[in-house]
Amino acid sequence: MATSYTSNSVSTVELKPSYNIPVVLVIAAIPLLFVQLWVGLFVTLLGLFLMFQAVTIRLRFTATNLDIYRGDTLIRCFPYREWQNWRIFWNPVPILFYFKEINSIHFLPIIFDPKTLKACLEERCPRN
Repeated sequence: MATSYTSNSVSTVELKPSYNIPVVLVIAAIPLLFVQLWVGLFVTLLGLFLMFQAVTIRLRFTATNLDIYRGDTLIRCFPYREWQNWRIFWNPVPILFYFKEINSIHFLPIIFDPKTLKACLEERCPRN
């Protein structure tokens, strides 16, 4: 049910999930399990947790806010007017999304489509 990206900033865009980071973590954990069991278990659990989050969490860009949903329930709303800065870390393989509001800083792993994320951010919250 993901809406494809359009240049109309009035439309709501829901980002599609991306399972790249969770899958890489789970695959990387397999050899770690043989070398260091506790580290391998930690990385496996982190990968599975991010996989669960990618399945259940949705980011929706509206005309005025970034909304975070779990299923059909709105969890949090971030009005663009309160944003001071944003950045996607490590452009070759985006792994972390950061944004700063007036009173808080947020970090989110990239468990959604990074290209659409960047396009929506550039359109709705251009950096100065």
